[in-house]
Order: sequence, then C-alpha cells, then structure tokens
Amino acid sequence: MTSITPENLLEELRRAADVVTGIAAKLTDAEVAAPSELPGWTRGHVLAHVAGIGNAMARQLEYAARGEKIELYDGGSEGRNRAIELSAGHGAEQHRAAVEAAIGRALEAFGTLDAAGWQAPITFRDGVVFDGGLALWRELTIHATDLGTGRGPETWSRPFCENLFNFLSARVPEGQRFVLQPLGLPSVTLGAAGGRSTVINGMLTDIAAWLAGRTPTLGSLRATAAADGVDLPELLPWPAGVPVTNQA
Repeated sequence: MTSITPENLLEELRRAADVVTGIAAKLTDAEVAAPSELPGWTRGHVLAHVAGIGNAMARQLEYAARGEKIELYDGGSEGRNRAIELSAGHGAEQHRAAVEAAIGRALEAFGTLDAAGWQAPITFRDGVVFDGGLALWRELTIHATDLGTGRGPETWSRPFCENLFNFLSARVPEGQRFVLQPLGLPSVTLGAAGGRSTVINGMLTDIAAWLAGRTPTLGSLRATAAADGVDLPELLPWPAGVPVTNQA
C-alpha cells in the first residue's frame, strides 16, 4: 500500500479542503436545503458536520500543542448532533463562511506541526495527531461525495482508498476474512486469519465506496466464496470515534 507521511498527508488535506470549500462556494440556498446522499440529511446537515469536525479536530491539535487533551466534541455525541441540527438550516452564505473558517483553522493547526507535533497524543481514538489528520482527510473526501454534486467515489485517489481499506477493516464481521481484489492492483486481505473467506472483485474506488457505505459508481462488484457467486457481505457499523450516526 502507498505510504502516507505527515508531509504528503498535509498536501492531501489541503487538496481535500479545496474540493469541499469549492463545492460549498457554488451552492445556492435551495441547493443547500436539498437532500444529500446521506439518508435523512440535507446538504446543510453535511456542511454543518464538516464545519463541526474541522473545528473539533483543530481544537484537538490546539490542546495537544499545550500537552493537554480534550474530548472531540463539546458535549460528546449529543453535543455534536445538536450542533448539526441547529446549523443545518442556515443559508448557503452562512454555511460557506462556517466551513471555510473551520477548515482554515484546522489546516493552520496542521501546518504548524513539527515531527514531534504529529505524534502528540489526542483524545480522538486515543491516538496521536497524525491519526487525527487521517480522520479529517477521510471526512473531507467522503463528505465531498455525500454532498451529491457530481463528485463521486470514482474521484478518490489510490492512497485514499488504501487508507480506507486499512481503517475500515474494523467493519469486517468477527470470524470473516475479505480478500479485496481491485482490478489491475494487488489484492488486500482484511479480517481474521483463517476466517470464512469472501473474495470481492471490482474497481478500486468501487470497493472503497462499498466498504464506506457509499454507492459504487464505475461498475458492479462481484463477491465469491469457495468459487461460488454470493451476495456482498454485511458490514459492521462504521468505526466512529464517538457513538454517532451518519458518521463518515
């Protein structure tokens, strides 16, 4: 798999931020109020969540720089959900300003890190700042797709998809093993060694989209077990840092 370093992660974060802010800049009030790709959420809900996770991750870094730790969201998952609902109905200009400010705050925090700073402990998943950067990359990239403006999973890069495979291995049910076979690329095995094996063939981005609970866009996925065609396996819930719904 492609190795992600702090240096290229920072570049990926900036690229993903440009995509999200670029989409937000073009949305009208009516488009913000329209349904997103996430069930039950408008685009306003998605934008409110993006602003929320941007601010949340920024403060993880701000506290880590002082040698302190703080929960991801004020009020935990309930506080996170309440903030989204309160902001979801805002107009396009309010969402645009909030998203730009939050992502800008996060990028500024990541941009000032030295080598030690990337390894500073944070509350999020009991990890370090680098883990928080990977999480923000996932949030920005996947939610850009969830906004439903034509930027689907087919735009996800190989390094991003490979990072998703690693992160979403937690969705493989106990006692199972998934052998992912992206067309033209090496296979990737997730799950328990010796577990019941299912082979999943398809385009790299389609496999990543399926694992992420999104709709594949380039073709159909094929699952086989013991050389027989089977349905795609059921997945465990998204491995959220806090117990929330609609988490990317």
